[in-house]
Amino acid sequence: MGSSFSLLAAGAAAIAAALLPASPDPAPSPAAEGWRSLFDGTSLEGWTETGGPYDGDADWTVEDGVIVGREAEGARGGLLYTESMHQDFEFECDVRITAPFDSGIFVRMAPGQRGAQFTLDDRPGGEICGIYSNGWLFHESGGDAAWRSDTWCHVKVRCQGDPMHLMAWIDGAKVLDYRIPEGVDDFASTGRIGIQVHGGMNDPPDAAVRFRNLRVRDLAPAEEFVEGESGAVSLTPVGVANGWEPLFNGEDLTGWRVPGGPDRPMTAAEGLAAGLRVQDGQLQALMKGSAPFVRTARTDWQDFELRMDFKIARLANSGLYVRSLDDGSNPSFNGSEIQILDDYNWESASGSKLKGYQFTGGLYGAVAAPKPTALAPIGEWNRYHVQCVGDRMQCALNGTILWDVDVATLEPEQGAAFAERAAAGFIGMQRHGSAAATEAEIGAAFRNVFVRELEVAAPRAAAGDEK
Repeated sequence: MGSSFSLLAAGAAAIAAALLPASPDPAPSPAAEGWRSLFDGTSLEGWTETGGPYDGDADWTVEDGVIVGREAEGARGGLLYTESMHQDFEFECDVRITAPFDSGIFVRMAPGQRGAQFTLDDRPGGEICGIYSNGWLFHESGGDAAWRSDTWCHVKVRCQGDPMHLMAWIDGAKVLDYRIPEGVDDFASTGRIGIQVHGGMNDPPDAAVRFRNLRVRDLAPAEEFVEGESGAVSLTPVGVANGWEPLFNGEDLTGWRVPGGPDRPMTAAEGLAAGLRVQDGQLQALMKGSAPFVRTARTDWQDFELRMDFKIARLANSGLYVRSLDDGSNPSFNGSEIQILDDYNWESASGSKLKGYQFTGGLYGAVAAPKPTALAPIGEWNRYHVQCVGDRMQCALNGTILWDVDVATLEPEQGAAFAERAAAGFIGMQRHGSAAATEAEIGAAFRNVFVRELEVAAPRAAAGDEK
């Protein structure tokens, strides 16, 4: 944490996303086991306009073996749902939009409950394969770059797990890989699949969305993580298959480095001198020691998803670094730091007034943490869930999404413009001081640190804030 009272500053990174290699669509052949057709090519049998949270009255027809959706008279829209319910599944279809037109694919739609939408908004300022659910959850997938207007595009989506892990491909290119943060518990666990006509747009008479070759394959429910009685989390085979890997083994400092330290795993004695200790499955940042932070040995993390548990002592000050550099400059400003602080006692103990971005969860110097704080009581475990994809960064604390921002649009109050900061770097944890004298030995402790690299097509500019 940095401020006028001479503590290390923390900031947000602006990252220019490069075009990453397209991930192959793992879709099986049409005759592969488990796939079931949802459209007979001649009728809307098996489909309904009611049974979800967004019932409407759009104009749905079958024309030349294709489902066609248009606004009804009075610019009325609505969804067309499967009569069947689905929990974990893959859904694919061919989609053609005569623009300007706004459509989407919806998953786990159930009355009075919350599902999610893969947007198919082919209008100026629209967005392809953003995630929307009573508000934006994720902007700027690679969908805009892969989409082709007024042309048949093959779209495949996957919905799996609880919280939902959502993925999408367009014409075989992976464009979205997003997981709803843990702790958000108002989503339906099962529901209908829906396709949409977004009403109220007063689209031109020839504007429409067309769907063909719609089919679904149900998947066995599977969790990516399993938590033991002690709170230790381990990966399941599904988690490994989805790309998750541990950053901390819970036993020693393998994979971690400190500035100026050896380019190898530190011994226990070296760790203690630096102010680090591994104990009880935790990486502990001690109040006394020489290292200002500990970082991953790997220093080229760019687009990734991270989950990490942490707890802090009274008056402790720490932080989570992402895309930072160990080059002698301040990693809070050459990259980005997400604040970790004793929100409850810092101001009274230090005699200072915190700015919004200095509270736990703040993207330092740029984005304030929402209040009231989502931080658990001092001494209890918290969970950060962070996603960095191109210029888009999102942070959730204990299941509450704190912010979801395009860092390229931010003007930091502290630190350089985001475009001048590193595009890739290490992941690390700050080892910092206290607001006042304290008898605590451990300032912050970390456990269950997992990361998975994301490879999606490069995004274009963000869409608007309403869907």
